[in-house]
Amino acid sequence: MVESHNQRGQVQPAVCRILDANLDRAREGLRIIEEWCRFGLNNAQFSGECKQLRQELATWHSPELRAARDTLGDPGTQLTHPQEQQRADLKSLLQANFCRVEEALRVLEEYGKLYHPQMGSVFKQMRYRVYTLESRLLGYERQQRLLRSQLYLVTSPTKDLLSVVEAALAGGLTLVQYRDKNASDGERLSYAQQLCQLCHQYGALFLVNDRVDIALAVDADGVHLGQQDMPINAARQLLGPHKIIGSSTTNPEEMQRAIQGGADYIGVGPVYETPTKVGKPAAGLEYVRYAAQHSPIPWFAIGGIDVNNINDVILAGAERVAVVRALMEAEQPTLVTQYFLSQFTRVHIQSKSELSQSYVRANHPGS
Repeated sequence: MVESHNQRGQVQPAVCRILDANLDRAREGLRIIEEWCRFGLNNAQFSGECKQLRQELATWHSPELRAARDTLGDPGTQLTHPQEQQRADLKSLLQANFCRVEEALRVLEEYGKLYHPQMGSVFKQMRYRVYTLESRLLGYERQQRLLRSQLYLVTSPTKDLLSVVEAALAGGLTLVQYRDKNASDGERLSYAQQLCQLCHQYGALFLVNDRVDIALAVDADGVHLGQQDMPINAARQLLGPHKIIGSSTTNPEEMQRAIQGGADYIGVGPVYETPTKVGKPAAGLEYVRYAAQHSPIPWFAIGGIDVNNINDVILAGAERVAVVRALMEAEQPTLVTQYFLSQFTRVHIQSKSELSQSYVRANHPGS
């Protein structure tokens, strides 16, 4: 427990109350974040970091500061704001509590200078540690959602864009890329803002095709880059280390360059000829098989994939697919989304069954 060390006389009771309240606030916020790291992510490292920060805060929470507490006389207990009663999704909950912790640490840094000669510098460094934790945790969340995503919608221009995307999200879609090569910048920005909000409401990732500036403007989860777009390393410098960057590839050489360049995932295709990629010959299922054997990062088979050939693509080794027309032109995007996802589930169950039968035959030949 840290003792008061004020060389300029008695600390005002109000300062002690401020320090007590903000120590409580920071510890509460960290506990909320820690619970998700522990039970939601099952991540011992993030949980341990939160716990360590809470314990360090506890060493400063002296009996003198606790004794200054006056809950009944605190006018702040009656103050509230409508946003405090709402959390749109898990991301907003975590960000709200990171903000709570960071604001509390800033208060402790400043008022702590009146209470103990080391308090200012200690909480300044702790605030930077929490900034780093926030960035790493939110980046980790994105990467985990990317790994879990099996179906990826790349949009095409249509007057029903928002309703089609929402219908697919309602069916379980978890990854959307906004793509429109011909719209004005103003129109693209407007659609990107609306789609980003919509995706996050459903807990889905939202990426922007090509335009790093628009991705930054709407706080998208990342971008997707083609072979003729901005280099991956340049996009990374602008977006930071924890946003997602995807890259289109059509052959093993482009795949290796994308991986070495730092892409978080790659597109593999076009598997079949598609009007979305005019003039590009199909890479075929052979490239899908190559990716299944050689790609160390997540990859999505893309190009002409629909309900009629999805099983061929899965059997070639694809664990994730990206589609455009199959959803954008579907009469019932929700049902089509559910069908695509069900095919991955069916193959997974079938594979487990076959493995189980092989095990039985190998270990119990007479059965």
